[in-house]
Amino acid sequence: MEQQHKYVGMWVTSNGYIRQELLPDGRYDEARGNKQSAYTGRYEISGDHIKYWDDTGFTATGDFNDPDTLYHGGYIFYREK
Repeated sequence: MEQQHKYVGMWVTSNGYIRQELLPDGRYDEARGNKQSAYTGRYEISGDHIKYWDDTGFTATGDFNDPDTLYHGGYIFYREK
């Protein structure tokens, strides 16, 4: 199912170490350092809240503070422009 919401796209920590792409099909792909696809899974967004279900079995949540800032897992992500 394609998700047409304002948060689809690439989200990056300020140092560029973690890069998380929210795909329009409800999947995400997260790179860490030089490791591509370190974490992958599905996500759902309700309002400004995101919930992740990783393919390895763990779950996580996060919150969008505004259209360009995501707080997730103790990190702050910024929309890549």
